[in-house]
Amino acid sequence: MAGLTAGGGTPPSPSPPSRLILASASPRRLALLAQIGVMPDAVEAADLDETPRARERPADHAVRLAAAKAAAVAARHPHALVLAADTVVGAGHRILPKAEDAATARACLALLSGRRHRVTTAVTLIAAERARHAASTSTVTFKRLDEQEIDRYLAGGEWHGKAGGYAIQGSAAAFVRAFSGSWTGVVGLPLFETRRLLRAAGVDA
Repeated sequence: MAGLTAGGGTPPSPSPPSRLILASASPRRLALLAQIGVMPDAVEAADLDETPRARERPADHAVRLAAAKAAAVAARHPHALVLAADTVVGAGHRILPKAEDAATARACLALLSGRRHRVTTAVTLIAAERARHAASTSTVTFKRLDEQEIDRYLAGGEWHGKAGGYAIQGSAAAFVRAFSGSWTGVVGLPLFETRRLLRAAGVDA
């Protein structure tokens, strides 16, 4: 009989979908998720020490921090899906900082001027106590920047809080002479990899 189990009882109610928490304070990541039709139920930053370890490579640093951010927030919400990401700009084996002052941003831009660098964004999704991981590494080559270009960019303020002292989705896009990889990954959340993780956990993305 329709609507009944083999034992004659009513079927159990489907369990409600787990809440999705974005473990990030970045409005860019929230906007990128919206591009694939995903709206988190909550946004909660992990607030971790992001100091690189001795001799830690840029890609390894991104992977470690994404996993740590997800784990920290998941510990506070054990029944939720938790998505975290971390973006690292690397020049060779050097990890560039997130620029919190103009002097740091200027030093980053001077270092990146006229050279190629790599941007890695790692993503971790924790669902039902299982952690899934993905990462995207892109190669960005800047034109040679003169002092006036750097001054104008710093005056705009886009650099604040950005890894490597720039935001590729803003006016720094004009600095990019060559690019290979995931544009959304450089912005802060690689959508191809993120969508695969969400779908594997049962999220319609």
